[in-house]
Amino acid sequence: MLCLFAVAATVVVGDARADENLLGYVKGAEPLPKKAFELYEKITARVGKGTGDYQAYDAITEFEYGFTDRFSGRIAFGAMAIESQGLVIDGYLPKDVDYGPRMAGMEAALKYNFLTPAKDPVGLALDTEFVWGWLDPHSGQDKTTVSIEQKLLLQKYWLDGQLIFIANAGYEMTHAQRYPIDDLPPGFDWPTGAEMEIGLQTGLGLSYRFARGWFVGLETLYESEYETEVDLERWTWFGGPSIHYGSKKWWLTATWLTQFAGGGEFYPGQPDTSLHLIEKTENEYRLKVGFNF
Repeated sequence: MLCLFAVAATVVVGDARADENLLGYVKGAEPLPKKAFELYEKITARVGKGTGDYQAYDAITEFEYGFTDRFSGRIAFGAMAIESQGLVIDGYLPKDVDYGPRMAGMEAALKYNFLTPAKDPVGLALDTEFVWGWLDPHSGQDKTTVSIEQKLLLQKYWLDGQLIFIANAGYEMTHAQRYPIDDLPPGFDWPTGAEMEIGLQTGLGLSYRFARGWFVGLETLYESEYETEVDLERWTWFGGPSIHYGSKKWWLTATWLTQFAGGGEFYPGQPDTSLHLIEKTENEYRLKVGFNF
């Protein structure tokens, strides 16, 4: 993260623009202007499961276009790299794995803005995503998922836009299918039947402009997931700081989230049972860059 902040510190100061991602995870309600086009690159590192060596990297390239001043659409393509050594979890992490970037999925999304935060007392938008994936983000094994995710996005300006409050609330429904794996340990549980998962998420964030084009922020996320066989499978609470720079043609956001608490399922011998470390990690680091056209 220090390296990311150092990169950001080399940028020439400029002005912030509409629909910039002021935070790394919590999304704003500001719409993309009509006929505007943006290219985003998002890189996320998920690190640490308490024991062993676990690092996973997600890279998403996204294109967004403003059809009107209230309605925009996005398409995105994702890749993943993973290294997991010395940790086998029944039903979740079947074996050590280490590979470089592979195509992992794609998505299409729509965003409709009901109220604009710059013009109305509060901004409100609905964001809908349709996702198709073919790699398990936790184990790196083959897994087909089809998901729909919807979030209400709320945004409020204070102090003439110097302080910005953002809140999200939504759900995700996923149909998942894993596939048989050769050479598993005797008796290892690796279900290959179809699964249905429902996830709930809320997020809060504050972003403060401390210089022209520069914002510092704090954000927090609470997530829970319910699965076919086990009901409540997991819940987690993450939080951490962000720094954002925005100019006329491009912007950059760097974020560090750490897991404060978690629950649901734990793996045998997990050293810290105050966290959920089967599908989540101890820390996440994210860098987002956007280009305006």
